[in-house]
Amino acid sequence: MKTLVRLTAASAFLTVGLAIAETPAAKAPVNPNVEEAKGIVKAFATQLQGELKAAIDEGGPVQAIGVCKERAPAIAAELGEKTGWQVKRTSLKTRNAELDTPDAWEQDVLTAFEQRKAAGEDVQTMAQATVVETEAGKAFRFMKAIPTGEVCLACHGSTINPEVAAALDEHYPNDQARGYSLGDIRGAFSLTKPL
Repeated sequence: MKTLVRLTAASAFLTVGLAIAETPAAKAPVNPNVEEAKGIVKAFATQLQGELKAAIDEGGPVQAIGVCKERAPAIAAELGEKTGWQVKRTSLKTRNAELDTPDAWEQDVLTAFEQRKAAGEDVQTMAQATVVETEAGKAFRFMKAIPTGEVCLACHGSTINPEVAAALDEHYPNDQARGYSLGDIRGAFSLTKPL
């Protein structure tokens, strides 16, 4: 039964990346930056999901904490180096404040995502793209919401196993990323590309 739950949860996480590709095209012309960003998010979600699944299969949620702490930032950096985009994850309730604290634009988008969810929009396909002015010039910014799946609840839910909670406290002494329910907006993938 545990294997079935893990596979179902892992499949739900993978849906984050796949839902992007399956969103119906709008009537407006396709923006190549949006399409490129969606591809990067899909690659990030797919690789992270695979590594999380392997860690959970090997040692349960405690083992997965190391993947999120070490591999998620490494995957983001590898994709950024390969594509020229800045790639990260962010949230209104951060686990790793040093890497994941949202800037002002990200905070506004995350707040808008919460409002859109409250209005009934599907978190699976929720995204935002825009061009912003920065000190270095114009930049294209893209965010894709990350829905809380079943697998996320082991480390991000309201009821966390004491062994997992102890490991989280050790790795993340200022952790705020707990108390989520299935389907909540856990955070977002955030990408930036200089124009």
